[in-house]
Amino acid sequence: MVVLGFLSQAFVYLCFSIIMGSFILTLIPEDKRPAIIIPKGALLITSSGIALFSFFPVLQLMVYLVPNMGLGETLQSVLLTFEVGKAWLFTFIVSIFLFLFICVIDYQHNKFINSIGIAIIFLLILALGWSSHASSYNVLPGFIGDTVHFTAVSVWAGVLIAISMFSKSHANWANFLKWFTPVAIVCFTLTIASGLLLMDIIVDDYANSLPISYGQTLLLKHLLIIPLVVFAVVNGLLMKKRVQSDERFNPLPWIKAEGVLMLLIFSATAALGQQSPPRDTAISSSNVSVFFRLVYQGHIEPNMQVQFAPNATAIMLMVVTLLFLGLMLFSFIKKMPAIMTFLMGMFLVIGGYLSVMLSIK
Repeated sequence: MVVLGFLSQAFVYLCFSIIMGSFILTLIPEDKRPAIIIPKGALLITSSGIALFSFFPVLQLMVYLVPNMGLGETLQSVLLTFEVGKAWLFTFIVSIFLFLFICVIDYQHNKFINSIGIAIIFLLILALGWSSHASSYNVLPGFIGDTVHFTAVSVWAGVLIAISMFSKSHANWANFLKWFTPVAIVCFTLTIASGLLLMDIIVDDYANSLPISYGQTLLLKHLLIIPLVVFAVVNGLLMKKRVQSDERFNPLPWIKAEGVLMLLIFSATAALGQQSPPRDTAISSSNVSVFFRLVYQGHIEPNMQVQFAPNATAIMLMVVTLLFLGLMLFSFIKKMPAIMTFLMGMFLVIGGYLSVMLSIK
């Protein structure tokens, strides 16, 4: 069930990003974006996927309650009394409306109608924020923080993923970057600010959360943001000069690599949604992460307090991590394939993770 929950949540994020990015790109004039052909079928699948994959938290709750209440009574109770059930029921109804909207209305040639489609997608994001972990801890700040966080990520990642999936060429790339770079900067800023708010609500002590799986996953998510920022700098600031100086240069592989990093971060976020937050989890020998056990050399005690004391190995690994950060930029400057920069980013994440883990005492 945990694996299915992780996959369903990851697919929810992916579906939201694809459909949001597709609607936004359709709204942009053709001379300010690469040529794209977005199949209607892809949008119908993603709108259906939002309703389907977001049902899994409801299913988990029903599996727990059905043995005592029966299927009919459980379904009625979950959908009408539990927040997660009411949020999904709203999501299901709006998803059907979005599906019909895509089927019937010619949104691609009318900006006003296209804007209505984006507004419908935003309603679905509101439902996701309503049923989030943060909202259950602190209703209004959690709802606002999760909604802003997911909206910003959906816009940023959505455009990238839609471009990488549906673009037929890289024509008008400089014009595309003129508007997308400021949008990406705003989205990144909102993501960081709302992410800090959500951490304050869900994670009472970042360092002391590291021994459990939630803290391990959160650390990996944060480390993945570092190579993502490097790719964002390359694609947003450095790519324009490269495209203008070399008409044969194709920036799409770099966009795809950034999109893959986004998907990895989605996966980490989905994994967080399947785990108990640190506020609900006391550290004990039974719930310490397997990865933490492999790296940590000390004695694990209940409610242990994590402290950092970097040793020579941890410092050397941090230096190596910084070297990989520099190599990511160097590989672009030296016109290496995007896959090389991506691999450097993965080594950066591994080096940074080991450096932090080996600094714990």
